[in-house]
Amino acid sequence: MKFAHISDIHFDSPFVNLSDEDGLGEIRRLEQRKALKKSIEYVKENNIKYLFISGDLYEQKYIKKSTIEFINNLFKEIPNTKIFITPGNHDPFIKNSYYNTFNWNENVKIFNSKIERVECEDCNIYGYGFNDFTCKDSKIQDLEIDEKNKINILVIHGTLDGSATDGNNYNPISSKILEEKGFDYVALGHIHKSNFDKNNQKIVYPGSLVSLGFDELGEHGMIVGDIEKDKLNLEFIKIDETEFVLKEIDITEINSEEELIEKLNECEIKENNLAEIILVGRRNFEINKYEILKLIKNNKIIKIKNNTKINYDLNDLANDNTLKGLFAKKMLEKLNNKETTEEKRKIIEDAIEIGLDAF
Repeated sequence: MKFAHISDIHFDSPFVNLSDEDGLGEIRRLEQRKALKKSIEYVKENNIKYLFISGDLYEQKYIKKSTIEFINNLFKEIPNTKIFITPGNHDPFIKNSYYNTFNWNENVKIFNSKIERVECEDCNIYGYGFNDFTCKDSKIQDLEIDEKNKINILVIHGTLDGSATDGNNYNPISSKILEEKGFDYVALGHIHKSNFDKNNQKIVYPGSLVSLGFDELGEHGMIVGDIEKDKLNLEFIKIDETEFVLKEIDITEINSEEELIEKLNECEIKENNLAEIILVGRRNFEINKYEILKLIKNNKIIKIKNNTKINYDLNDLANDNTLKGLFAKKMLEKLNNKETTEEKRKIIEDAIEIGLDAF
């Protein structure tokens, strides 16, 4: 039995933190459409019988009806594929959600907050969906598989083995409990980094179909599986053609904005990659990252982060008979105090940076 598993597309996301440049958000929204279309074409060409979408298909706050119509029209292109959707924390099954109000194609099944089993010819599909923007407990621990001789699959959105601080609001799930239940495959959503492992792993996050930014590095796509009872073969299929990368540049030996711009223009960045440049080291000039982005010709660079520090000699500054010198002298005394811990030293160094910037 063949299936495809995707998650966390976040259709109509505003991409507000993606770039320091204007317009890229609209480009990525178009690429979201392209990615789903590419996924559906793969399903069609390979005669895949089941498609699992494990939550956060769209952004409830921003989603447009035209986008929902686009998604549903793609679903119509694979009428012989059964599509199972479980709402997540960004697209919960609430009163005014399109899951509740839109007339979806007949091959689409949308789960809600009551755990449900759908009997299919060659498997049973269980699912649970968020009915709010948070979920403390899906009661998955109370579920019992009825027909253990069949292939049993769970489609769910949640935090697998998360800590108390980051997982309690988004359906905390224990991998141990899932293993004890005896599912042949668990199609997870919520975590944007894939945990896919070819070593017969049954509990899988495919990761976000399309990267939402520089905190989601690496390849993005979908999981394709071929499953029999007690036999599972999985494959990762790259879908997102764009890959986000980080490049670090030490500017200690660069003495002007012009030199920095030349350095950035010479950066080698692969085709279909978009880069965030992280500037480090000691700076010898003031840096305005927005102005620099306007001036560079390397259109692969879309974001700059300035992690540099002022290039200063505190001992030399402390000898100046000025307010700046007095500040440097006092801060130097704090740094040289034997009782200053490493933690306090870091705070003092940050204070020196802010203070010298102010001068």
